[in-house]
Amino acid sequence: MIGPAMRNTRSITIALGIGIAALPLAAASVQAGKPEEVGLSTERLQRIHETMQRHIAAGDISGGVTLVARKGRIAHFEAHGVMDLDAKKAMQKDALFRIASMSKPITGVAIMMLMEEGKIHLTDPVSKFIPEFKNMKVAVAREGTAAGRGGAAPEFYTVPANREITIRDLLSHVSGLVSGPMSTAEANKLGRKPTDTLADYIPRLGSTPLEFQPGSRWSYSPGAGFDTLGRIVEIVSGQPFDQFLRQRIFGPLEMADTTFYPVDKQLLRVAVRYQKTANGLVKQEGGPPSNVYFSGAGGLSSTAEDYAQFGQMLLNGGTLNGKRLLSPRTVDLMSSVHAPDTLPGRPAGRSFGLSVQVVNNAVASNYRVSDGSYGWDGAFGTHFWVDPKEKIVGILMVQTSNQELMRDFENAIMQAVVE
Repeated sequence: MIGPAMRNTRSITIALGIGIAALPLAAASVQAGKPEEVGLSTERLQRIHETMQRHIAAGDISGGVTLVARKGRIAHFEAHGVMDLDAKKAMQKDALFRIASMSKPITGVAIMMLMEEGKIHLTDPVSKFIPEFKNMKVAVAREGTAAGRGGAAPEFYTVPANREITIRDLLSHVSGLVSGPMSTAEANKLGRKPTDTLADYIPRLGSTPLEFQPGSRWSYSPGAGFDTLGRIVEIVSGQPFDQFLRQRIFGPLEMADTTFYPVDKQLLRVAVRYQKTANGLVKQEGGPPSNVYFSGAGGLSSTAEDYAQFGQMLLNGGTLNGKRLLSPRTVDLMSSVHAPDTLPGRPAGRSFGLSVQVVNNAVASNYRVSDGSYGWDGAFGTHFWVDPKEKIVGILMVQTSNQELMRDFENAIMQAVVE
């Protein structure tokens, strides 16, 4: 268990760090290469810039950073537009972006590392680590009721869960934990104070009803599922979640700018978030990042180059620059289909693995990637995917949600593959 002295402030966390957690991080280890050397066309890669400029001109985004690596070399890395419309500050390659749910695959890797060590099994019930999750209930909407005005949840009653939710359920979004209107409404009643840590808040989720019987459908758990996984990492490892990630993932992968709480010098490089409205892009204000609640579901900030190290590690079968985080078989397991597209809630051609979406049929999904590609997005527009067939890692960093841009970005990369 983690005591209060280990989970209050950044200074305490750093003071407790050991080994690589306390060392400065080096430059990125995925090096640049000429496009033609890795089977890409320099001329055709220019269409990435044209795509970004088109969306900037349309008022979809203020700017962004794009990165493409193939066969272990960065063939494209470019900043576009501005990172702050009011200040007219040009976008820079090392800009920090709130990656939101792109935090989830990082949490997934942390869980898989502990699984490899034999400390966690995918079939373990969550209650093995957090007893409050024992004997959970399932919400059942009362007949004739539906979601009310303003998105209010339908009236419901509860029944016992057919089985306990497992770590695999959380990783693949089939747990029902805060995954729909009924469970979300109940979770909202819990409240979360600014001083709450994962240890304070996550056990309270055990009192909320599940949205459906575990494993019976797929429904995204935006926060609760992966925050719970982050708490399990803390319990099993004996470390605060942020310290575990820095020591075990960010340090070895030289991800110096990936953090839950950017420090002052990093804050100068944080891109502004915007929402597209009928009146143009509107700046989105947000509170400061928490240095006590480390959300494995969506709390991280990162750069395009940093996240490329993470993506390349996955493409390499769990290793990068001589540092092995996972075995190839574990990466294969992570990127395999665990929630098929035939499961209620999943769209055609897009299944779900362990913390990542898996494109099992690119034609059916209308995605311009290879079958077997996997990755995930963030609520503020960030996107990454790994294409094992073409040996591609694609990184899109923007701060305005736009699904069309994600698909256009994928197309701009794939049409540049010439061998």
